[in-house]
This record gives sequence, structure tokens and C-alpha cells, in this order.
Amino acid sequence: MSGRPILIACAHGTRSRAGRDTIRAVIDEIQASAPELEVREAYVDVHGPSLTDVVDGLSLREGQTAVVVPLLLAGGYHVHHDIANAIAHHAAVHAAPALGPDQRLIDIVMERVREAQVPRDATLVLAAAGSSDPRAQADIATMATMMRTSWGGPVQLAFAAGHTPAVADAVRAARDSGESGTVAVASLLLAPGVFQTRLAQAGADIVSAPLAPHPDIVSIVRDRYADVLNER
Repeated sequence: MSGRPILIACAHGTRSRAGRDTIRAVIDEIQASAPELEVREAYVDVHGPSLTDVVDGLSLREGQTAVVVPLLLAGGYHVHHDIANAIAHHAAVHAAPALGPDQRLIDIVMERVREAQVPRDATLVLAAAGSSDPRAQADIATMATMMRTSWGGPVQLAFAAGHTPAVADAVRAARDSGESGTVAVASLLLAPGVFQTRLAQAGADIVSAPLAPHPDIVSIVRDRYADVLNER
């Protein structure tokens, strides 16, 4: 590997085997897209390797620097607390922002919606993970606005956990309002897991797949990494 800073791809973590495999595939794609870089994986919750352990391990190699790129769609608690704390005492380790808001994420959502054959007259519920952190809520609200522009029709924002309205409530409200046509849930989740399962159980006519893996996610990660280096 070259002397370029290590790219630490840091995801949330999940008990879902499919979710872990998906994140692992994303990290493998990041490495394949940049064979000159050293790419490491880390997680902030559920399972290891923990970001704290990965970052602490870097101090064993003199002169090494790194950039942590969150594999997270919005900049909430995990970005501003967990990642920030993990690198706080490591001057040579820097953190990039979350993947979103980014129009490329919405483009992927639209691609997944088309793959699910959602009709153009459907009422769309954009379903995010949810967070009590107002910074994450602002990021998701921005992406909902982008989604309304891209979809060109009704888009209701809802959450799998941590914030209201819940996805099932949003689906029910769309039906109770007398809106005609299909009610579809557009997943704004990175990978399969318990939250995607909740979307499938929310009562919609159609539920789109999570975003990853996708080449544009790799592009966003590479851009976040490069932006941090350009700021130094």
C-alpha cells in the first residue's frame, strides 16, 4: 500500500447476516475501486471490529494517518458522538461527514423504486431509520425534499424507529386519507436488517429494496474521503 491515509469505512453494525454481508460487499467494492489505498472496516454498535479499537490500533504504526468515512446516511448521534469520541485523542485521524444528504442517494432510491415497479401515481412513503438527533432529522428532511423533486408526486416521510411518524402509521394515514392508487414504501436504508423487515411489515402495497450495494455509494465514500484530504 502507498503512504496515503487509511480509509476507515465505519458502519453501524447489525445482527442481520444479510446486512453484514451487504456492508462487507460495500467495503470490498471501496477497496476494489482504489487498490492503492488501505481500506479498513469498523463499526459503532452491535459487533466488531469497533471503531475505537481500529483507531487505537493505528497508534502502533508511527506516522500513519486515517480518514473515517461513516457508512451512515445521516449525521446523527453516531457521527457526532461515537465517531467524534473515537478519534478525539488521535490528531492524525480525521472524520468525514455522513453519506447524506446527497442527490446520488436519492437517485439510488429512485432506481430501487423503479426496480420494484412502483406506479407513477403511487403515494410514496420515504422510510428512514429515524433518530432523536435533530442533525440527523435535518439531513433526512433535506433528502425527503430531494425525493419529492425526483418523484414528482406525493412523498410522505416516515421512520422505522426513533422518530414519528412510524412507517406503518404513515401507510395507514395514506390509505385513510382516501388517496387513490398504490401506497408504496421507498426504503432510505443502507442495508437489510431489522428496519427493512419493519418496512416490509408496514402494510404497503410495495416496498423497495435498501440502497446498498451500489457503485454510487462507493463514489460518495471516495468523495467524502477526498474532501477531508483537500481540507488538510
